[in-house]
Amino acid sequence: MTSAPSALSASTPSPSAAQGTPADRRSSQEPSLDEQIAAYQREFRDLDPQVEQVVSALGRLNRRMNVAYGRQVAALGISNTEWEVLKTLVLSGAPYRLGPGDLARRLGLTPAAMTHRIDRMAAEGLVTRDRDESNRVRVIVELTDEGRAKWREAMRMATDFEEELLQDLSGEERGELGEMLLRVLRRVEQTQPDAGGRLTDLDQGPDRPAAGT
Repeated sequence: MTSAPSALSASTPSPSAAQGTPADRRSSQEPSLDEQIAAYQREFRDLDPQVEQVVSALGRLNRRMNVAYGRQVAALGISNTEWEVLKTLVLSGAPYRLGPGDLARRLGLTPAAMTHRIDRMAAEGLVTRDRDESNRVRVIVELTDEGRAKWREAMRMATDFEEELLQDLSGEERGELGEMLLRVLRRVEQTQPDAGGRLTDLDQGPDRPAAGT
């Protein structure tokens, strides 16, 4: 009669068991784009493989870019929604000031959600919130030097990542790709004018959602 396994061997898998077989590892990974398209075609014969290749590649690229951007802003100690507020203030131009209502509309947030973000960012020194001297009823949110420095550092990190992302494309290829993507974007904007998305869609997880520039 064989002896019973020890508690250690019963509860602790061997290194080879923990790693699993090659088939197990493959099954836990995302299928390749070709595999995904082949599976779709098998189940839905009307699928255009060229269209699916483009949209699936864009989807995967967007997901991975969002993860990378999210890690960058997290490394700076800010959330994606805080980054979006900083970006919106910068895009408004000097002196980088907007009312909370303007910010909420531009970011697709409710006034209550916007107030929560402003409170947190003011406490972190990224923005100030003061009464408008010309209209004491109105509140003005202004970017601080620290907030602008955070925005610039995030832009530097994103620029480095994006340059690496496109390193295999020549300048001419980048221009052609940009023009083609703009044509697709214009089509989506015409047919889905309300599909810009709300920042509340990004408020997932422990305040470290995916990010983008």
